[in-house]
Amino acid sequence: MYQLDFPWLLLLLPVPLLAWWLIPPHREASASIRLPFFDQVARAAGIEPTEGSVIPKRSWPQTIMEGIAWCLIVLALARPQFVEPPLEKLEPQRDILLALDLSQSMETRDFAAPDGTILTRLDAVRTVVSDFVSKRSKDRLGLIAIGDAPYPLAPFTMDHPLVQTLVEGLVPGIAGPRTALGDSLGLAVRMFEKTSVPQKVLILLTDGNDTASKMPPLKAAEIAKGKGIVIHAIGIGDPSATGEDKLDTATLQKIATETGGRYFFGGGQTALAAIYEEIDRITPEDQKSLSWRPRRELFYWPLGASIVVLTVWYGFIGLSCLLNRRRSA
Repeated sequence: MYQLDFPWLLLLLPVPLLAWWLIPPHREASASIRLPFFDQVARAAGIEPTEGSVIPKRSWPQTIMEGIAWCLIVLALARPQFVEPPLEKLEPQRDILLALDLSQSMETRDFAAPDGTILTRLDAVRTVVSDFVSKRSKDRLGLIAIGDAPYPLAPFTMDHPLVQTLVEGLVPGIAGPRTALGDSLGLAVRMFEKTSVPQKVLILLTDGNDTASKMPPLKAAEIAKGKGIVIHAIGIGDPSATGEDKLDTATLQKIATETGGRYFFGGGQTALAAIYEEIDRITPEDQKSLSWRPRRELFYWPLGASIVVLTVWYGFIGLSCLLNRRRSA
């Protein structure tokens, strides 16, 4: 579609006509020859003396060519454009950060698969989380590994195959044998600070308690709440165990409640899959549609045409004058 960005400038088209009509011709005094007894000579010749003036007249070709050039210049000033068909882009309105415990206890083989086989905790988590990632095609996803310290494995990205590849390559103890739960929440807060989406969700999965953090988990959760981050906490360990292997369900529940999220406990692969399905249900995909129409500027075409018209016309006039002078010489 063609359009003018400043169509009101077309009102300038009649300006030359108004100038010709309203502004009088320019008069200029010049030297002349004085004749003695001019009045007597004029009467003898039978003429009436008048004020001397010469008003050059425009030829019709000159008027037409300059009029065309003026119209083209005004058209260029009006900024003609070609507006292309609209382009649409869907922008995610939610970032989801997956924080997975990769402490040494994640290699414990106590998770029952749907077919009855017993898997390690991490094997079950890899399968379920990879499936969850495949369902969130319209959200940006990030990944954190929890160990002796938190390690960001993937920034927020729409490259979901990359996130799946990273999840499938996770190994117990890759980030250290212990669990820095509070520090992981702190890292999540820092990662979310670099995003501008209105909805921020952290899905935290762990099978033990905090054994390596410098920041208390509940203090980190309080900071996350102030930043508008919702934390869903998933526990998959043994609440009846002792020491570092004991699942701290109380802390996980407080973290989730403090930030407006939910706490879940998964005792097997089927239960874990149901948890991620529930999280998928309560955090529906949300996108904002952005639309814009690219514009191509076309003002240089009428501007260039006006220059060509004037160049050709005045070149023709100059050449004609030159030929006439040579003939008269």
